[in-house]
Amino acid sequence: MNWKKHGGLDWERPPFRLLFLALFFLAGIFLGQVFAGRAPAAAGEELDRYLSDYLQVGGGVSPQVVLTAAILYFRYPLAAFLLGFASIGVVFLPVLTGAFGFFLSFSVCCFTAAFGTDGVLLALAVFGLRCAVTLPCYFLLAVPSWEASAALTSLAFGRGRRSAPALYGRDWWSRLGLAAGLLLAGLCAELMLSPEFLRIMLERLMP
Repeated sequence: MNWKKHGGLDWERPPFRLLFLALFFLAGIFLGQVFAGRAPAAAGEELDRYLSDYLQVGGGVSPQVVLTAAILYFRYPLAAFLLGFASIGVVFLPVLTGAFGFFLSFSVCCFTAAFGTDGVLLALAVFGLRCAVTLPCYFLLAVPSWEASAALTSLAFGRGRRSAPALYGRDWWSRLGLAAGLLLAGLCAELMLSPEFLRIMLERLMP
């Protein structure tokens, strides 16, 4: 194996690739907090109005709700998986990871800014289960995708010709199957549990 080493550490091993992407995720969280602090006060009013409308409608499960929830669950993990088939993924996977952290942090901070300490519970009701499922699935797919993308980049620039190209073997597809199963289970659980949990929280905050 031709591992690049620095300071005695193998920076191409999975733990260090995971650490590298995690740093981008944390940077996105930090930026999300910064930008949420600069969001106009009207954003809180819009959020309050949205949640009030949700409570009046009842938050029932409809095809549109299922589709929206499926997009929210699968968009980042699926994008990370697909970037593993392109050399440009070397650049876009860290950017995607930062964007994941940014929009998650921004959304949570908007809840806390609008509702104070109660916003933490609301954010937990809206994002808790989703994050518990999507974050592990995202990194499960993003780390090997980044490795595959780096291998494609090396081949494109004429390096690593004697080594095997990026292989998409059994492990590659097994990870996708595992992630898809977990995401689908989380999606079904959220559709069944989260609306009721959120409704209870909203009734407590908006009697």
